[in-house]
Amino acid sequence: MPIPEGYLRPERVSARDRALEQIQRWIVDGTLQPGEKLSDGALAEALGVSRTPVREALQTLELQGFVEMHRGRDTRVTAISREDIRKIYPPLASLQSLAAELVVESVTAEFIGQLREVNRQFATALRRKSSYEAMELDDEFHNAIVERTNNSYISSFISTLQLHARRLKYVFFEDSLLSHESIAEHENILQALEQRDAEKAASATRENWLRAMHELSRRM
Repeated sequence: MPIPEGYLRPERVSARDRALEQIQRWIVDGTLQPGEKLSDGALAEALGVSRTPVREALQTLELQGFVEMHRGRDTRVTAISREDIRKIYPPLASLQSLAAELVVESVTAEFIGQLREVNRQFATALRRKSSYEAMELDDEFHNAIVERTNNSYISSFISTLQLHARRLKYVFFEDSLLSHESIAEHENILQALEQRDAEKAASATRENWLRAMHELSRRM
């Protein structure tokens, strides 16, 4: 089971949370491949923790759909397929559009300015073909809107779905598949928020996510 050495361990978090964050990251970025058997002992040694927080982390990852625990046998990374694209993106698009709809009454000029700056950096990353940076900035743009809802239920579901979406990209593609069309789509979302047009904000957000789904499907 290949586990990289020399990664930076986050500080001031519980052993369970540290294990959860790192194992989840390894699954999402493909370090731990679909179907791979996981050893709680090896993971515990790599993370510098006991087996108990690793087992607790694996239980959470099972609930999130990242691992399958077969009691008395083994624990494996969940398999994924190209068909999962159309299972993940529609509910993700719906929740993201709901978030955009909910925040229209609470946006400020400062908030819009911050999002526009993120979109500017996103455009720069795309021009430089810095795929990972662009993906991070795309997430930052959408996550800022989600966090603005102050709704932990929405943010929790979206966070898990986004991780599954990112895993699909890492496993099946070398680049992030982010398109320059996203720049204009982000601007459409911003304009709708500025106009406090909930319907338009929801529609523009849904279009942004579903176009990504169609692009993924087209390149399969």
